Amino acid sequence: MVRCIAIDDEPLALRQIKSYIERTEQLQLVATCRSAVDALRVLESEQVDLIFVDIHMPDMNGLDFVRALTASHYIVFTTAHPEFALEGFKLNAIDYLLKPFSYEEFMKATQKAISLVDLVERCHAAENAIAQNEAETSDKEFISVKADYKTQLVKIVDIVYLESAGEYVRLHIEGSSTITTLFRLKNMETTLPQELFLRVHRSYIVNLKRISGYTKGRIFLDNGEYIPLGENYKERFFEYFNNMK
Repeated sequence: MVRCIAIDDEPLALRQIKSYIERTEQLQLVATCRSAVDALRVLESEQVDLIFVDIHMPDMNGLDFVRALTASHYIVFTTAHPEFALEGFKLNAIDYLLKPFSYEEFMKATQKAISLVDLVERCHAAENAIAQNEAETSDKEFISVKADYKTQLVKIVDIVYLESAGEYVRLHIEGSSTITTLFRLKNMETTLPQELFLRVHRSYIVNLKRISGYTKGRIFLDNGEYIPLGENYKERFFEYFNNMK
């Protein structure tokens, strides 16, 4: 299932693309947004594969919105202005729909994303099957990960936090060093000891022993850094600390 959002400041255009998404079996509509700013808020807490975005919008246009994205998404631009097609493809959009467009045109663009998501999932399944075998812990002290064309042993207690980076995971190690490995964050979550690590955001896992404090939306670490606390993870996070009292 391909998770997607639609962004358009025109209500009629937004309703049309919403209806197209809902009638397409392989798509799951996560949200519809009237502005790029609203969409950025959605992306903070939701996993999204595919984004349909209009180019001409107030506050932030579709091109600037895509430039502002920090994670990897498949982009389909929707607009009534064909002169922006080249600029859209420079941003690695997979397609460009010129308004008004039919469901058949919509499906041609969508099928590209469906095929790409399926291909990535298959590659990840193969990579994670290999990595899962290699990421076995030894006496609960070390984890082995592939990085820089070699396998590295990392002491588990030295991991301060883990960060999702598109198709990779960054391990932030004590001493300010980082290791980047091809791995899914959710697979890393099941590999690490649950009594020591907790998912606190869709893009972050934290070493519970390295937390020095927290506020409503931030977790402060003993190395001076802080990471976001996701809305969907607050209940479990506060439950952990309440049980420690």
